[in-house]
Amino acid sequence: MSLECIQNANIEDTGFNYTMSLIQGKYKMFILYTLMEYGTVRFNEMKRYISGISYKTLSVTLKELEADGLIHREEYPQIPPKVEYSLTERGKSLIPILDMMCEWGDRHRQ
Repeated sequence: MSLECIQNANIEDTGFNYTMSLIQGKYKMFILYTLMEYGTVRFNEMKRYISGISYKTLSVTLKELEADGLIHREEYPQIPPKVEYSLTERGKSLIPILDMMCEWGDRHRQ
């Protein structure tokens, strides 16, 4: 790519930037990976799978992913409350990317 092209480029107008805006954050990819691997997952199960995440951070991150249409939240009206999370069709469309990241990591880790 020439210097002129780089000077005129605006990364904010790219699909890469849009994708990153949906998945960037410390735990979003971990949540998506967990749902990809385990399917439907309850809140406390997710907390156990992702060690080190606080309840508040998990809750906020799940709400962001739901607002972006990547995950589905199913709440069951019972005592105690039961809430399950799963990937939406839009979220499932990220599986090939997650798979490629896993394969790359497996090939390059020492």
